[in-house]
Amino acid sequence: MSLPFEKKIAIVTGGASGIGKALSLELALRGAAVLVADINISGAQEVARAIMAAGGAAEAVCVDVRHAEQVQAVVNAAVARHQRLDFIFNNAGIGVGGELHELSLEHWRAAIEINLMGVVHGVIAAYPLMVRQGAGHIVNTASLAGLIASPGLGPYATTKGAVVSLTHALRAEGKAFGVRASVVCPGFVDTAIYENAIGTGIDNKELLDKLALPIMPAHKAALAILRGLERNQGMIVFPPHARFLWRLTRFTPWMLAPFQQRMIRQLRGLKDR
Repeated sequence: MSLPFEKKIAIVTGGASGIGKALSLELALRGAAVLVADINISGAQEVARAIMAAGGAAEAVCVDVRHAEQVQAVVNAAVARHQRLDFIFNNAGIGVGGELHELSLEHWRAAIEINLMGVVHGVIAAYPLMVRQGAGHIVNTASLAGLIASPGLGPYATTKGAVVSLTHALRAEGKAFGVRASVVCPGFVDTAIYENAIGTGIDNKELLDKLALPIMPAHKAALAILRGLERNQGMIVFPPHARFLWRLTRFTPWMLAPFQQRMIRQLRGLKDR
């Protein structure tokens, strides 16, 4: 019996680190050929070398997802080499935090160009091809922040919420063509997005420590995502506390107010020192 990822062709953007790296490694372990795509080409090459050293198939490609033509070139390269594309993981992202009155237009543009337009570019590049194939799966990384009110994360949450809505529309439209779409909404995952976040002016790791929320290892996040894809879930929300907060938002949003106020107090407390 053919396994869900065996001999499949997958592109993973943001594949040099964090969830993207973990996905690339796990997909290869399950028999997929992976194009590890990242603006950090040395990091992508390191991931690809690790996959090949373990007997898997991988190739590193440099891509800046802010540029549609670069994303299209990665898709074209995959098709030229393999004659098809089975999965694209639009995973590249950037953290943007801080209170809205302190953030500049440049902070908003960075979030929109990478977190939202990077996903749009992946969809535009891969979806028409998958429609012609009559098969394929587009996987967009959003965040729990895109599902619940997230003070201190305005631009980030806005773009992630947009990715959720985009994926819902894509899933509905793609069904008739045999194309699947899933959106990934993780809680806090141990990735470099916190260290590389812009706009906060604080130690993001210290903020996470003060919030005392569980942080999921990236490899466990990858396993949760692939389990969701095996079940063709349209929304993949994890870990359990993230699903709990999401349900609170949907049914009793007022119960989240104390948590939100705690977040903003911790953020302001770290800035005031």
